[in-house]
Amino acid sequence: MRRVLLSILFMVVTLSATEINIAVAANVSYAIDELKAEFVKTDPDTRVRVTLGSSGKLTAQIKNGAPYGLFMSANMKYPQALYDEKIAITKPIVYAEGTLAYLSVRKRDLSKGMALLQDPKIVKIAIANPKTAPYGKATVEALKKAKMYDSVKAKFVYGESISQTVSYAVTAAEIGIIAKSSLYSDKMTQFTEGENWVSMDPSLYTPIEQGIVLLKYGEQKRAYRAFYDFIFSERAAEIFKKYGYIIR
Repeated sequence: MRRVLLSILFMVVTLSATEINIAVAANVSYAIDELKAEFVKTDPDTRVRVTLGSSGKLTAQIKNGAPYGLFMSANMKYPQALYDEKIAITKPIVYAEGTLAYLSVRKRDLSKGMALLQDPKIVKIAIANPKTAPYGKATVEALKKAKMYDSVKAKFVYGESISQTVSYAVTAAEIGIIAKSSLYSDKMTQFTEGENWVSMDPSLYTPIEQGIVLLKYGEQKRAYRAFYDFIFSERAAEIFKKYGYIIR
């Protein structure tokens, strides 16, 4: 009898729960679980399903009718395009600024900063593809601003996503220029700041503004607006900062 009652209770809770589907840029994958966990503390009847991917691919899916009610992009370009096409119902707003970092599996003299990339022992440098990834575009901008791009570009190994760039940095290259947020995942705890990784000077590149929009698909569901509002809360800001983002 007790098992029957528990089964009925579970069914009631399940049926009463609201499920929302959100599209999230890959670089946020390291922070999204903690953001979800914090959100459900105040909205326990909502289950958040996350689809991760590149901002460009997620945008294409959304334009083709994918059932997402909210989009967290890696830059402002894609949510702005969705807003211009009236697929997004809110103007894009910056929720965080991404930052870059150098990562090496081997301990190196990271006090040299960008000059380390010119070391003859550095044969391959992993970076995100600047044609498709905002972090790659920012990397190229920084190298050009430092007048080092031409001297190191032959060393580049391109990752098509943030996770692939991180993978190349730890397996196929002597050093990588990656999203700083990736360094706070559980899999990266063996790397030490100052020995294996260090932040890149943010003055070398245009701030990587990441934008969020509510989408027409979720217009009638209160839970989408609740999650959207949560992303701009003080608690969410603390989580983003913990993962290396800049909040203004």
